[in-house]
Amino acid sequence: QVQLVESGGGLVQPGGSLRLSCAASGSIFSINAMGWYRQAPRKQRELVARITSSGSTVYADSVKGRFTISRDNAKNTVYLQMNSLKPEDTAVYYCNMINPQGRGWWGQGTQVTVSS
Repeated sequence: QVQLVESGGGLVQPGGSLRLSCAASGSIFSINAMGWYRQAPRKQRELVARITSSGSTVYADSVKGRFTISRDNAKNTVYLQMNSLKPEDTAVYYCNMINPQGRGWWGQGTQVTVSS
């Protein structure tokens, strides 16, 4: 059974930093594409960043230069380093994994709140 478990969310002041982690189990992590999405209240879920099995990355324009996605295949974990956080980054952040056959899985989400 595939499981994705996110951690690292919390309350941070504007300009602060957080690092989210997503630990995967039940699948061959290294061959899967991984991504972080977020959903703010009354808004649709949106892509934040994505990383392929080969390490290529894609970022939403709103987070370019502030967020960094990375993966550690030895630990079956993907990270999202978030710097210079803004109130508009407040959302529930979800980890996503897609295998080469196109099947996807979601984590349960972790709340990130940016507020003074």
